[in-house]
Amino acid sequence: LVQLVESGGGSVQAGGSLRLRCAASGHFYSRYSMAWFRQAPGKEREGVAAIDSIDMLDYADSVKGRFTLARDNAENTMTLQMNSLKPEDSAKYYCALRFGTAPEPLEEEDYNHWGQGTQVTVSS
Repeated sequence: LVQLVESGGGSVQAGGSLRLRCAASGHFYSRYSMAWFRQAPGKEREGVAAIDSIDMLDYADSVKGRFTLARDNAENTMTLQMNSLKPEDSAKYYCALRFGTAPEPLEEEDYNHWGQGTQVTVSS
């Protein structure tokens, strides 16, 4: 059983920064991929950033150059540094995990472990 707990969400003005953290716990029987997804009210959940089992990074075009994903394999944690935030970044952000490499790193169907989410609100 794998559990994911997100933290670091909050409210910030446009242009500000937030740092999200996801802590994974449980039994890790192989290398795994992790990702951040987000869902705004009335919209589908979308992939934001991912890091696969060999630490290859992938970002959605909308966040490239502004968001930076990192992981600490020893601590089983993942962080998302979000800079130059925009109102359209407002959403509930979810941490996701799967064992092995996701065929499509930013597709939610490729992940089977999810956290409860943390809210990010960016005001103009």
